[in-house]
Amino acid sequence: MKSLKSLRLHIGIFGKTNSGKSSLLNAITAQSVSIVSEQKGTTTDVVEKSMELFPIGPVNFLDTAGLDDETTLGKKRIEKTLSAINRCDISIIVLDYNGISDIEKSLIDKFNEFSIPYFIVINKSDENKISEEKLNDIKKYTENILETSALYDNDLTEKFNTCLLKILPDDFVNSPKILSDLVEPKDFVILVTPIDKEAPKGRLILPQVQTLRECLDEFCITVVVKESELQDALENLKVKPKLVITDSQAFKTVDEIVPKDIPLTSFSILFARLKGDLNAFVKGIEAIKNLKENDRVLILESCTHHSIEDDIARVKLPKLLQKKLGYNLNFEYFTGHNFPEIDKYKLIIHCGACMTNRREILSRILIANKKGIAITNYGLVISYCVGILERAIEIFN
Repeated sequence: MKSLKSLRLHIGIFGKTNSGKSSLLNAITAQSVSIVSEQKGTTTDVVEKSMELFPIGPVNFLDTAGLDDETTLGKKRIEKTLSAINRCDISIIVLDYNGISDIEKSLIDKFNEFSIPYFIVINKSDENKISEEKLNDIKKYTENILETSALYDNDLTEKFNTCLLKILPDDFVNSPKILSDLVEPKDFVILVTPIDKEAPKGRLILPQVQTLRECLDEFCITVVVKESELQDALENLKVKPKLVITDSQAFKTVDEIVPKDIPLTSFSILFARLKGDLNAFVKGIEAIKNLKENDRVLILESCTHHSIEDDIARVKLPKLLQKKLGYNLNFEYFTGHNFPEIDKYKLIIHCGACMTNRREILSRILIANKKGIAITNYGLVISYCVGILERAIEIFN
């Protein structure tokens, strides 16, 4: 499952134009991933490259545009570069022999704000050697420094990996699990997977697949059913299930079928914990009680898809919330990585985030918290609206 981009270690490469960011990526990957040119502003958007980086494992590189880009589209490129920081588990600043400037120092401030570990690559050692004075200035920020030439250093990958291993985040070394702390080998687990209009033809959605795989990895005895066959499954089991996990959209139906002494939660809530901060999301539910008529609510989706007539984000969630509150709200939607301006919203509701990495969700939570805006998750909102929030999160307490 580590091959999924959303579960890879995201490594951002940042710096000025022509510092050698793209040359560094091409050297590490041994491929011409990014265009290299002496002309400034060659990298115009975030270039992504996934690979297996020994001995780290699966990684996803983000090669970004230069932060001193003065071209016509420079401002937009810089905005995209800065937004990429929210996705980075580790960041790399590429300098040359001219040393560190206010641009790189502002980057470091940003990394520190989001608790992103970083190291510095001093590139172009084949052209000139950095002075001792400038090197000491860099060492005020980190001792984890790599002096190299991305074009000519045959040992670059080994040196790069050494720097990387020094700052590898704990939550990558000890990757968070979906449910391994909730079950034991031989436990019975029931997965309720409705096949509705939003289900992809011929397959299950990603959170269901990942949860099923982890059940198998944990040696659980796993039963997969639609909600229409759930009652039959429960009646035919000789032992009580340790846990029932359902698609959030079937919460009300499943809650009525599953006896109250059997723990029940949803795929979305499990992913709220896996990809973000479940406690922060649960706290965000409190803001629903304080919403007033016509307040703005932002619904965030990680993946791009066509909206259908019964779409969970654009139809089901608004209906549930407005029915619960008894008045209308103004819903707005955002899809993708670039986090929008959020000051005008009273509440943010995030999807299960199966298609993005944990760092991006944690960054969004941090930004929302700093602005005093509540943020929560699809599954938690649905469970609250149908009156079973306490049951849905009880197993995590």
